[in-house]
Amino acid sequence: MTAVLVAAGAFLMTLIGGWVAQRTGDRRHLVLGFAAGLMLGVVAFDLLPEALHQAPEEVHGVPQALLMFAAGFLAIHIVERAVAIHRGHEEEYAEHSHGHRHSHGAAAEQDRGHHHGHGHNHGRSRSDAERHQGVGLTAAMALVGHSVMDGFAIGAAFQAGTTVGTVVAIAVVAHDFADGFNTYTITRLYGNNKRRALALLAADALAPVTGAAITLLFSISEHLLGLYLGFFAGFLLYLATSDILPEAHSPHPSRTTLLCTLAGVGFMWLVIGFAS
Repeated sequence: MTAVLVAAGAFLMTLIGGWVAQRTGDRRHLVLGFAAGLMLGVVAFDLLPEALHQAPEEVHGVPQALLMFAAGFLAIHIVERAVAIHRGHEEEYAEHSHGHRHSHGAAAEQDRGHHHGHGHNHGRSRSDAERHQGVGLTAAMALVGHSVMDGFAIGAAFQAGTTVGTVVAIAVVAHDFADGFNTYTITRLYGNNKRRALALLAADALAPVTGAAITLLFSISEHLLGLYLGFFAGFLLYLATSDILPEAHSPHPSRTTLLCTLAGVGFMWLVIGFAS
């Protein structure tokens, strides 16, 4: 039950992320930098050690937990490439060299989403616009899907122990701020209206609670739990290094953002140290 209550915190954080996406100022990169540091810290200091402890058996000289770690990293990489999530980030932060259609930035892109077929590329047909919007919807649904896994991770981690559950919960809740932000932003960037963006934001917010509730229905063996924690560690590492950090640094490649990331790693080290 604790896992579901913690997932409710992730629910609120996702909504806050979406709210900030509509009203963000010039400091968002600092929050994302800190969130990435938390994610890196939980992978290095807790998830991988715990996964190796629970699934140490080797396959061709490599612990199964580390094989699952690599599988988790590659799985989210393949999914993101398949649905072109990073195209949204590139369009949001691209320089004006990409032409007139990007000259007003992401905010203008969102504002004219309701007449996307005329405002985005001057010659885009209705079918092209619908396909473009579909990319945004698919990308946002992928984020919703991995939010379900976030909730599942919270539940699975609490089955492994309160310490593991606590640190995973901190990382997931911090990460869900970025999830909510990205779900709303990506949906709007691809020309979808505000109603669709808010509906997907709501789905993304409910997803961790759903994932955590699923884990109440059954217990997970220690070995399977180790494999899953390894997989989720790879998943988190990819999001931190390939998604959150580039997003934090693209608009403002500053020392302050880097310091926030280091602070996030250090904070997670302290949390795990005190909890152990």
